[in-house]
Amino acid sequence: MPSLLSPSLLLTYAFAAALVLGLVLKMWLASRQIRHVARHRGAVPPAFAARIPLAAHQKAADYTLARARFGLLQLAFASAVLLGWTLLGGLDALNQALLAWLGGGMWQQLALLAAFALFNGLLELPAQLYQTFVLEQRFGFNQMTWRLWLADLGRSTLVGALIGLPLAALVLWLMHATGPLWWLWAWGTWTTFNLLLMVVYPLWIAPLFNRFQPLQDEALRARVAALMQRCGFTARGLYVMDGSRRSAHANAYFTGFGAAKRVVFYDTLLKQLTGDEVEAVLAHELGHFHHRHITRRMAGLFALSLAGFALLGWLSTRGWFYTGLGVVPNLNLDGSAPNDALALLLFLLAAPVFSVFVTPLMARLSRRHEFQADAYACTQADGGQLASALLKLYEDNASTLTPDPVYARFYYSHPPATERLARLPAAPVPIATPALS
Repeated sequence: MPSLLSPSLLLTYAFAAALVLGLVLKMWLASRQIRHVARHRGAVPPAFAARIPLAAHQKAADYTLARARFGLLQLAFASAVLLGWTLLGGLDALNQALLAWLGGGMWQQLALLAAFALFNGLLELPAQLYQTFVLEQRFGFNQMTWRLWLADLGRSTLVGALIGLPLAALVLWLMHATGPLWWLWAWGTWTTFNLLLMVVYPLWIAPLFNRFQPLQDEALRARVAALMQRCGFTARGLYVMDGSRRSAHANAYFTGFGAAKRVVFYDTLLKQLTGDEVEAVLAHELGHFHHRHITRRMAGLFALSLAGFALLGWLSTRGWFYTGLGVVPNLNLDGSAPNDALALLLFLLAAPVFSVFVTPLMARLSRRHEFQADAYACTQADGGQLASALLKLYEDNASTLTPDPVYARFYYSHPPATERLARLPAAPVPIATPALS
């Protein structure tokens, strides 16, 4: 009988405790959000009363409440699925079945990764369908047809297989062939892949799902080009994406790396905003470029991933790492049935359980970057136009103006409306920010 202080049981207890604590924390935060938004549904906050109709405010509240309540069900279901894969033996059963069918080796490991992705995707499918065809449809955001949804599913599955399986095979080969420092080689491969993807995605992958047309509005093109020149930003092109094929939500973004850099506007964004407002929104995005936020985030991601690969390199050689998470390691460790795919999957399943508690730190950093980008935008464009654009986007995207402060501090990557607009010139809100409650 194993000791109560054995590494395997300690990992089991730690994993179960982190899973339960994370679930309780997330449900508590969601319940706070639901109560707070519902309590403030009846009236538009005074600071926004002149600009936001009561009907739009109530739609945003109802949309937020519907998403939060559905999120509670998703949380419970995802936790049950995670428990099923790990401590209840789901991943172990799948691995043993594939070992019995294929024996050990590379094909069995690739089959394990592919089968896990397939089953996990099937388990997530009902939630995705409800999100798109019920929840988003109810509030008038969904523009997706069943035909387009099925086409997207087929294309994304094919692209994922064509890219993911060779990458997985390379990582598994490195884990087996390059000795104790395999994790350093794997990290280098993963980093190179992500940098390459920044070039490949906008040129060849994104056009498989959306149409990208050059921006035709000459006046807006000239204004955007002048703004980018002032900011020292160069892009390969200015494009309009047919986002309205799938959703009524609006957005704009930069994509690509080096010569593949593009500025992309959703067609819905151009329909909703004036030229002055589009310029101000783009100036905000250029603020991220000016402050090197994207580069810093990438550097931080690569540093964290290096630490993650190093940790995985150590854990993958410990039997208690497998047994503590509900998996029996492959017995013949002579290379005919390695544990590499098992180690990858277990790490991907367990890491989010323990890292959930750093979410507010990452959210706080992101909000700080948003404030910096807003401040930069006000030096390159009209801050009042940025405030006006944000108000339109809050209204058109049904973003609540009254989130729970604690929930926002934990999750929000962008500052709540009151805090964000209070810092902008000509913003129709007071400087005061909501107190935590």
